[in-house]
Amino acid sequence: MPRGKPWTAEEEKQLKELLDAGHPLSVVAERLHRKPTAVSMKIKRLGLEVVVTESRRSTTTTEVKLPEELPSVEEALRMLAGALERSCQPGLDKVEVQRLQVVATLARTYKDILADYLDYRRVEAELLELRQKYEELAKRM
Repeated sequence: MPRGKPWTAEEEKQLKELLDAGHPLSVVAERLHRKPTAVSMKIKRLGLEVVVTESRRSTTTTEVKLPEELPSVEEALRMLAGALERSCQPGLDKVEVQRLQVVATLARTYKDILADYLDYRRVEAELLELRQKYEELAKRM
């Protein structure tokens, strides 16, 4: 059950307008003279969609640009090491810690998948070589 002051129709309208304009939650809360948690709860109750702007440095990505070349295992390990080093610094906020956890998980996963990929490529090359030798042998018989 809501404990704060009730929302007026005008405040709800202003909330929708601020969100449509792409303002971050902190700005919306400040302009409505409400706590960010109260604004967040009202957004959920109204079923509104929140689009995070670039200024907050976090976005929802719908398209992933693929690199021309795969990063090496060494590059993936460098990313993992960078995330580890950064995570040891004091004073990180919750979002930064979560971001570093994601970076570390992705780097680890990439390293594992790349190792499998390189092994598959090696096996594929060996199979092609064996196929070629088999064809040569078949021609001789």
